[in-house]
Amino acid sequence: MKRPSDSAELESQIQQIIELRHRSPHDVLGIHPDGSGVVVRAYRPDATSIDVLPDFGGRIPMKHRRDGFFEARLNSRDSVFGYLLEVRYPDQAVFTLRDPYSFLPTLGELDLYFAGEGRHERLWERMGAHPVHLGAVSGVSFAVWAPTAVGVSVVGDFNSWDGRLHAMRSLGASGIWELFVPEVGEGARYKFEIGVQGGGPRMLKADPFAFRTEVPPATASVVHDLKHFRWTDRGWMESRSTSDPRKPLSIYEVHLGSWRWVHEEGHRPMTYREAATALADYVVQMGFTHVEFLPLAEHPFGGSWGYQVTGYYAPSARYGHPDDLRFLINYLHQRGIGVIMDWVPGHFPKDAHGLARFDGSALYEHEDPRKGAHPDWGTLIFNLGRNEVRNFLLANALFWIEEYHVDGLRVDAVASMLYLDYSRGPGQWIPNRAGGRENEEAISFLREVTTTVRRKHPGVAMIAEESTAWPKVTAPASEGGLGFHFKWNMGWMHDTLSYFSKDPIYRAHHHRQLTFGMLYAWSERFVLPLSHDEVVHGKGSLLGKMPGDAWQRAANLRALLAWMWAHPGKKLLFMGGEFAQAREWNHDRSLDWHLLEDPVHQGLQRVVTELNRYYQQEPPLFESDSDPAGFQWIQADSAQANVLAFIRKSHGQDRYLVCVANLSPVPKSRYRIGMPRVERYVEVLNTDAPPFGGSGMGNSTPVEVEARPWDEQPASAELTLPPLAVLWLMPIAQLT
Repeated sequence: MKRPSDSAELESQIQQIIELRHRSPHDVLGIHPDGSGVVVRAYRPDATSIDVLPDFGGRIPMKHRRDGFFEARLNSRDSVFGYLLEVRYPDQAVFTLRDPYSFLPTLGELDLYFAGEGRHERLWERMGAHPVHLGAVSGVSFAVWAPTAVGVSVVGDFNSWDGRLHAMRSLGASGIWELFVPEVGEGARYKFEIGVQGGGPRMLKADPFAFRTEVPPATASVVHDLKHFRWTDRGWMESRSTSDPRKPLSIYEVHLGSWRWVHEEGHRPMTYREAATALADYVVQMGFTHVEFLPLAEHPFGGSWGYQVTGYYAPSARYGHPDDLRFLINYLHQRGIGVIMDWVPGHFPKDAHGLARFDGSALYEHEDPRKGAHPDWGTLIFNLGRNEVRNFLLANALFWIEEYHVDGLRVDAVASMLYLDYSRGPGQWIPNRAGGRENEEAISFLREVTTTVRRKHPGVAMIAEESTAWPKVTAPASEGGLGFHFKWNMGWMHDTLSYFSKDPIYRAHHHRQLTFGMLYAWSERFVLPLSHDEVVHGKGSLLGKMPGDAWQRAANLRALLAWMWAHPGKKLLFMGGEFAQAREWNHDRSLDWHLLEDPVHQGLQRVVTELNRYYQQEPPLFESDSDPAGFQWIQADSAQANVLAFIRKSHGQDRYLVCVANLSPVPKSRYRIGMPRVERYVEVLNTDAPPFGGSGMGNSTPVEVEARPWDEQPASAELTLPPLAVLWLMPIAQLT
């Protein structure tokens, strides 16, 4: 919009400013040469008088033109100058402030171009709220994308939440509105007040790029400077970029708000800083390599566990300040623990302060509910066909990696993104251009994210929670894949839990549930998850799923975990599973740590510690997870005996381990198992050992193998197989 050139045009623009629908208030307000001098204009609706205080000295009274609009003219000057405004109100209050309309835009043309193209990989550095210095003036630069808004103001503590005082300017066709507000600093609460097409009440929206928020249920954004925290994890970050993808990956999945409570202080969750030492000590003790946090981005409803995000760039304020989360991650890195965070690019909630109908239009979501509304979760689906929306999410992935040093993103609900008919019946979805059900925009977006992360951050893992048979999830995008490093093996999880939950008398009829997964085990690079989803919504705990009496339930769970750790694939276990939490997980309660006073639960915890110890030190258990040459069945068909046996081999096949599982409640003596070599073997793990809570049955002396072919192996041995137990055997020569 052009600056006013005559009185009628000026009056028209003044009216637009008063009605908060002027797209470029800087063209009218602030300081402007006009050919015969310099004019200064200000809009302060409730002021009684305003004086201009030039930096060169003096005082210039402003004339009240109308309705809070003031103007002063200096005919003796022909160039702009710095100044303050001294504003008086009817209650005699006086405020002296730097005029926000006297500053140039803080976003450049390149920023606007790349944002519009969807290629601004560090978009968070330009959008949102940033404490900056413009010359000698400190303040905050605000920027928000709201292309269909008729007017946008920033409101907050600094202007009594009055949208008339800080109307923003629209930066051309970009749809971005911008304003620098002097003398505002960190900690100030703010929102954007947005006028919508067709009139109606103005909306108050939280900043989509806010780096900090109020503690829910409060919803304001909070000005935060990302530059203060000093990382001390340089060694970790450097080693991460050159790490071997075949390395062990044993993940402890954590919901921070219910991991461990401070019962002495009102039964409250730990803060980020409090959790740092406690969580690191525990994870190191247990031998996990990584912690995976359920989403830590801000979310209004605690019962969503973080999977319905409103603050994509803000850690949840429930547990402390953003730099406290950085402290937690930095400390975990110092202790040698990687950090993975769940990330939710598929959908977002309808909360009024969030992204929904952000500028009065379907901005981040699709207009048509057949594409834009999620039928299961009551949420909205990102419109990944818009460059700006793709850029918002792409930059968000990079933000958590670069600003919070996370070592991996587990992408939630990938299946819901890939299929246009996900959870929809006939007539409830719109086919793609070729008439198919594949969501081409989401596929393109996922490939863009994984490719960008691989290019910019080698060593950072992208993990897909994908529950269907979609091909090539972990193949590079250049080969037609989605580009993830790992995929959750949901089929393995469901089949394995289904088998172990059955009374052993019926297991012979379901033997294939434990062997079927090997038919597709090499099609992707898998993570084996026993996740939070399996211990909620009436499913019970892992221990609660196991059949039999108390002793049998514990024995079954020990066997399940040892079976999982020997099976090809990286490992993930939800908190509480490592010590046999008895009740179903509740996000509003702490884990039942008191159970560790019971020897049975202590035994389960010791099993997981030993599994992780051997897992990290024995290459056969991790080097060949995605290589069929690293696995060989010994007994896959002994369904009536409920026995399974296989070999795991290292990448060079110079080391190996034999896993034998007796999943019946009947002990078996002198049970013959084929062995790959005539060597002396020793049990390195027996889940029936007394320290684990078992009966103590097993093979205490070295196992002598004879040159008697069996199970298509050149040698064999007679073993004692404890009931409901798993044995790991290794040649003695490998252990010396």
